[in-house]
Amino acid sequence: MGDAVITVRDLRMRYGTNDVLDGVDFEVLRGEVVTLLGPNGAGKTTTIEILEGFRDRSGGEVQVLGVDPVSAPEQWRAGVGIVLQSWRDHGKWRVRDLLAHLGAYYEPYGTPSRPRPRQVDELLATVGLAEAADQRVSRLSGGQRRRLDVAIGIVGRPEVLFLDEPTAGFDPEARREFHDIVHALVDLEDTTIVLTTHDLDEAEKLADRILILADGRIVADGSAAALARAASGKAQVTWSVGGQQYVHAADDATAYVRSLFAQYGDELTDLEVRRTTLEDTYMALVHRTEHGAARTRSAAETEGVR
Repeated sequence: MGDAVITVRDLRMRYGTNDVLDGVDFEVLRGEVVTLLGPNGAGKTTTIEILEGFRDRSGGEVQVLGVDPVSAPEQWRAGVGIVLQSWRDHGKWRVRDLLAHLGAYYEPYGTPSRPRPRQVDELLATVGLAEAADQRVSRLSGGQRRRLDVAIGIVGRPEVLFLDEPTAGFDPEARREFHDIVHALVDLEDTTIVLTTHDLDEAEKLADRILILADGRIVADGSAAALARAASGKAQVTWSVGGQQYVHAADDATAYVRSLFAQYGDELTDLEVRRTTLEDTYMALVHRTEHGAARTRSAAETEGVR
C-alpha cells in the first residue's frame, strides 16, 4: 500500500433542501480494502455513485486514479470495475460469450503490467462458473448470477473495484470463495477495493479500514479493532468460581485474566472474554451521531421559534 488512489474532500450532495452528504472527507490507499457502512439513507450509494462517475456532486473535490470522475476519459473507465447489487440484462447470452464480448472492450487499454482483459476460462474458474460457461444467463441460479456479476466487474482487471453488497444471495461456501477472490485481487494485483455491505461480519473479515457514514458525514474511520477500542475500550470478562458466576468490565483483559488465575488457580472455570464487536461499535456510533444530530436540530428549531 502507498499512494492515495481515491481522495475525497468536503464532498457535498443536496437533493432539494436535504443535505445527504455534508462535508465528507476520506482517502483510500492503493491496495486497501475499505468498507463503507451506514444506515439506510445515510448516503452510501450516493457516495459510491459519485466515485464511479455516475452522479455529479453539489460541492467538494473528488479524485479517483488521479482524475475527477465527472470529466474522466474512457481510458479512466477501463481502470474502474463495478459490481452492482443486481445486473439483469443480456439474459439470452451464454456466460462465456458475454464475458468475452465485454472483455473485448478493455483490450485497447491493456498494458504490459496490467494486461486486459482477463482470459475468460481462467476468469470462469476464478468465480466458480466453469461448469456454467455455456448456459444462458437467464437460466443461472441466483448464486450463479451473483458470481457472474463479480466476473463482469473484474473482467477488465480494474485498478479500483467498487462492490455493492457483493455477497447478497451467496451461500456460506460461495461467500468464503468470494473473500478469497478479494484477497487475491489485493495481494496479487494490488487492486484497491471499496465495498458497501450490511453484513458486519463480512466487513470485519475483509476490510483494512471501515468508514461509518451517518448524518451526512464520516463519523468513524479505522480498523474494526481500532473502532471498537475508541467506542468502548473495555472487554467483558466472565468466569465462575465454586459454581458462582462473575462478570467484570476490564480495560486490559489480558492483565485481568492473569490476576484471576493468580487469585483462583484451578478453581477458575467457564472463563470467557468478550470484546466489543463491530456490530456493537457500529450501533453505538450511529446511535450517538443520530441522537446528537436530533438534539442539534431540536435546539435550532427552538431558537428559531424564539
